[in-house]
Amino acid sequence: MEEAYQMARARVIFRGRVQGVFFRSFTQQTAAALDVSGFVKNLPDGSVEAVFEGAEPLVKETLNICRQGPPHASVEDMNIKWEPYSGEFRGFSVRY
Repeated sequence: MEEAYQMARARVIFRGRVQGVFFRSFTQQTAAALDVSGFVKNLPDGSVEAVFEGAEPLVKETLNICRQGPPHASVEDMNIKWEPYSGEFRGFSVRY
């Protein structure tokens, strides 16, 4: 019997050393591997914004992995806002 998971959406602002260290690419690869959709983009203030949608346990796992980041990144703060799931994304993209 397949377990049904609640679908979830998290909007996150990552702060720290998260630009110029392959953080967006790492986030995209992590989300895609976990079948989480959404996007990631740099913000003008040096932070990175991401929206993750998918099964709640997979969204939470994606957040935990992104909190660690790639080798040269340093996530000092994550502001997570849970929003209503929309299903608007197909795949996970890097936005410019």
